[in-house]
Parts: sequence; structure tokens; C-alpha cells
Amino acid sequence: MILSSLFFIARTLYEPVRQEIKYMTDQWNKKTYVVADKQEELSFYLQQGEGEKGLLTRNINGVKAEVLIPEDPNFSVVIPKIGANARVITGVDTANESVYAEALKKGIAQALGTAFPGEGGHIFLFAHSTDYWWNVSSYNAVFYLLGKLVKGDDINIFYKGERYMYRVVDTRVVDPSEIEYITRKTNTEFLTLQTCWPLGTTFKRLLVFATRVAN
Repeated sequence: MILSSLFFIARTLYEPVRQEIKYMTDQWNKKTYVVADKQEELSFYLQQGEGEKGLLTRNINGVKAEVLIPEDPNFSVVIPKIGANARVITGVDTANESVYAEALKKGIAQALGTAFPGEGGHIFLFAHSTDYWWNVSSYNAVFYLLGKLVKGDDINIFYKGERYMYRVVDTRVVDPSEIEYITRKTNTEFLTLQTCWPLGTTFKRLLVFATRVAN
């Protein structure tokens, strides 16, 4: 019983701890991330064929940086502050557990019925959400460090080959029952990112709100 308990605890905490250590190491080494901007620059990096897919090391102005290339130019989220880079699965039904559970193994999910970049509405994206706490490590971990984002941080979305930029305006921790944040209506283009909180649990939801800014 004790060994089983320790196993589940280790399984739950392994990925959050690993991500936290990576973030602290990057901070210690003053490592930074930059995002491939124009289509020409994106094509150049893709042709290099160096290093891990979507992540190429470069010295930029004398500072060690890693260039984040969107996993899928058709729809991806790239957040340089936390080194997040993942494709987005579109039209995911948030009320259908089997559907969103499968989507979250592949990337970030876009809630069915919410807007797409450039449409001027509310875009709702979520990741690291699960049915039971012991299954947390089975799902995409791209939003494990979402809690590091603060007002003023940038979020990049690539959609149909275009880059859209958003700036964080607020964060909030809410109960899972507060689903009104998914269906909210806005007069301007508005982005909400969601993950489970605290890390490794499903007790609460962490929401990051951002508004679109000029590229």
C-alpha cells in the first residue's frame, strides 16, 4: 500500500517538478526563447534541419537563445517566456470526456464554439486537463508552467500561416464548475488559456487572459 501510494505521488509530481527545474535552470543560465517571426524566417529555420524539431539553438546578440518554430503553422501556440510550443486541436467538445481526453494527448485543445484568431471573438484554449489526478502525467504538459505568466507577457498564436500576438492582462484561479469563462462574449479579440491547478491535481483551474496586440 505504501509503495503504491509513493508510486502514484511520484507519477503525479514527476512532470511538474521536471518542468519547474527546467524553468529554474533556464533562468539561472539566462537562457531566452525567441519566436520565428516572418514566413521567410520560418522557412529558413525549417530548412536548417538542426536540433530538436521546433527548437533551434542560436546566439542572438551574444545571448544564448532558442528559436521556437511553431509545431504546426496552421494552428499552434508559442509562449517564449516558458518555452511552450504545441499544435492546437480544433473544435474540441469540452463536455465530452472521451473527445477532449484524446485531444489533450496530442496538443492544446480549442473549445468547440469559440473563435479562431483573427475573427475578433473569444478564443478558449486548454491543456493539461484530466479525469483523475493519477492520470495527469498521461496528458500534454505544455501548460505546466502557465502559472509563470504575468501581466504584460506575450503569447503567440500561428493560424493558417499568420502570426497573431496577444498580451496577458490578468490571471485567475477558479473552480471547475465556473464554466462561464468558456462561453464569455467579448467586443474585442480576447484569448483565454486554461490548465489545471495546482499542478498535478484537478482541484481548480488556472486561467490566463490576454488581448490581441498589433504584430
